[in-house]
Amino acid sequence: MKLTAKHLFLLPLTAMLFACSEPATTTTTTQETGEAATATTTTTTETATEAAAETVTEAATDAGEAVTDAAANAGAAAGLSAPAAPHADGNLTGAGASFPFPLYSKMFDEYGKEVGVSVNYQSVGSGTGQKQIIEQTVDFGASDNAMDDEKLASAPGEIAHIPMALGAVTATYNVPGLDPATTLKMTGPVLADIFLGKITTWNDPAILELNEGVELPGLPITVARRSDSSGTTAVFTDFLSKVSPEFSDSVGMGNSVNWTVGSAAKGNDGVAGLVQNTPGALGYIEEAYAQQNNMPMMAIQNAAGEFMQPSLEGVTAAAAASELPEDMRGSVTNAEGEGVYPMASYTYLLVYPEQNYAGRDKAQGERLQHLLQWMLTSGQGYHEACTTPNCPTPCVNVPWRS
Repeated sequence: MKLTAKHLFLLPLTAMLFACSEPATTTTTTQETGEAATATTTTTTETATEAAAETVTEAATDAGEAVTDAAANAGAAAGLSAPAAPHADGNLTGAGASFPFPLYSKMFDEYGKEVGVSVNYQSVGSGTGQKQIIEQTVDFGASDNAMDDEKLASAPGEIAHIPMALGAVTATYNVPGLDPATTLKMTGPVLADIFLGKITTWNDPAILELNEGVELPGLPITVARRSDSSGTTAVFTDFLSKVSPEFSDSVGMGNSVNWTVGSAAKGNDGVAGLVQNTPGALGYIEEAYAQQNNMPMMAIQNAAGEFMQPSLEGVTAAAAASELPEDMRGSVTNAEGEGVYPMASYTYLLVYPEQNYAGRDKAQGERLQHLLQWMLTSGQGYHEACTTPNCPTPCVNVPWRS
C-alpha cells in the first residue's frame, strides 16, 4: 500500500511552543550505531488522522496565530514536505524502542543527508527510553507503549506522546522439518499457556487441534523473550492479558514482567537471533525483524475469529477500530472487527513541549521541532517496508511491499 496524504498522522505541534531561553553553550555526545538502516512495516490511519487533526485545530485556536503556522507545517500532507530547517548543523539524540529502529534508522539517515543535522538514536528498549526522557538526558525518548500516570508524574515536566507510526508484534518460531510453506495457527489463550509454561511441546493437543493435518514433533518448546525493559513486551503481554485471565493475574502487562519460563535476550534483534539458533524456540518480535531475517510468522486469531498474519491492512484496521484518547496514549491490541491484526501497536516519540530545561538553548528546541515536523511530513515516505533480506541503503531502489 502506497501511503498517501490521507494516511499521515497530523501531530498537534501547535501545543509545542518551545519557549526556550536565549542561546547558551551546550555539548552533545554522539555514538555511531553501525546498524543497517531499513524501513519497517508501519502505517498511519485515517481514524487517527481525523482525531489528531481536531486536536491540531483546537490547539491552534488556543495557542494563537504564530503557532498556527507550525501546525500547518506539521500537517503539510499535500506536499509531504517540512519547512526549511532553521539550523543546518548540530546534533539531536534519542533513545528507546527497538520496535521502530529499522524505520527510525532510515529516517534519521535521510534527514541528516537532507538537513545536515545528525540524529543519534540508541535502540535500547522502551523502558530505557522512558527513563532517559524523564531524566532529561536525551532530546527525545521512544516507546512502543504509553507511559502510565505514575511515570508521567515522576517527570520534572509535561511529556507529550506523539504516535509516530503503527507496527505489529509477531510470534515467530523454529520448528525443524516443518514445510516452509506452512503457516502455523495460534490463538491467544493457547499462546498464553505456552508463555505460562503450561504447554511445553510442539505436539501438544491444543496446538495440533489448531493446525489440523500438520505434523509437529514432540520437541520441547523453548520460550524466547526479552531481557530488557521493552515496549514489544508491553504490547505482547497487553494482548495476552486481554485474552487470558490467568496470564493477566500471574504475569500481567508491562515493559518488564515476572516471567516464569523461557530464555531471555536483549532487543528484538536478540530475540530473533535466539529463535533462529534454537530448534524448538518460540518468541515474539516486531514484524520487520521477522521480514528482514526471513523468519516464519504465526497466524494469530483475532477477536472476530480470523487467523491473521501481520500486514499494513491489519494494523490499520486495528487502529481504525480503536479510539485514540485526547492524550494519544492508546492501545489497539485485540481490537474488535474483521481484518484486524490483534498484536498491533502505536509507537511513540516522547518529548517535553516546554523545551527550556537542562541548559538547552533555543536552537536545540528548534532543531527538535523541525525534526518532528519532517518525520510527520517528508519522513512518512519511509513507512513501507523493504522485503529484501539485508536491504541495502537507500531502500527506495529495491522492491517494496504493495
